[in-house]
Amino acid sequence: ITKKDALLTPQRHPSPNCISQPKPAFAAYPLPSSSGYHEMAPLAHASRTCLRQLARSSPSATTAARALSTSAARNDSTATSYSSPFKGAQAGNKIPDFSKYMSKTNAGTNQLFGYFMVGTMGAITAAGAKSTVQEFLVNMSASADVLAMAKVEVDLSTIPEGKNGRQVIIKWRGKPVFIRHRTQAEIDEANKVSVSSLRDPQADEDRVKTPEWLIMLGVCTHLGCVPIGEAGDFGGWFCPCHGSHYDISGRIRKGPAPLNLEIPEYDFPEEGKLVIG
Repeated sequence: ITKKDALLTPQRHPSPNCISQPKPAFAAYPLPSSSGYHEMAPLAHASRTCLRQLARSSPSATTAARALSTSAARNDSTATSYSSPFKGAQAGNKIPDFSKYMSKTNAGTNQLFGYFMVGTMGAITAAGAKSTVQEFLVNMSASADVLAMAKVEVDLSTIPEGKNGRQVIIKWRGKPVFIRHRTQAEIDEANKVSVSSLRDPQADEDRVKTPEWLIMLGVCTHLGCVPIGEAGDFGGWFCPCHGSHYDISGRIRKGPAPLNLEIPEYDFPEEGKLVIG
């Protein structure tokens, strides 16, 4: 009998000592007579006892069984738990060929295409943002009629010097503007006034860029009425609403108005041309 047979089929070759021991074992573990298995219990106990005796009497078989179990455990521990789906029949792992899925161009061409796409999308986004912002700015900007009134150009050659027609009234930003071509006598009269005696002290030379041309807003500084030219106690302008008197330089001399007539922004771009605004 080999060791393997002795390990696998020990009940076929019991030890001689096992024949004389069933009676004490049967007597030690009696079963009730009412059970249907009282005849099989002593036989099972006797079989277990014989197996223990056989294991003690055959140490070489136990050693072989332990060696086999240890080898199997070692093989199981070294075996991998992952089974590759590409494992071949005779050889080891076989990696599939993915060459037909690879790009036919080099890496530089792919990068160039990526840069082109990024640049194109950036240009489209910038164009859309520009169009949107421009549309908002156009809608928020001043209308054409307001822009047309922002600056007014006047031909000064059409305004003669003298008493008749020496003052012209134009409209600028919805307000009247007085343009007066003063004589030398009027200029001298404006310069003779003591600045310290004025309610709103201001010299005549500070109110004009050219002495003969006086440009100012025709709005009374009291409540916004339009004064009348060539009237009043000082030969300048008179506001009929509440009786404010202005001199030939547009400075307040009498009445409830607190300030002089306002001077707008203007310039002389060339000889005989006036641009207001």
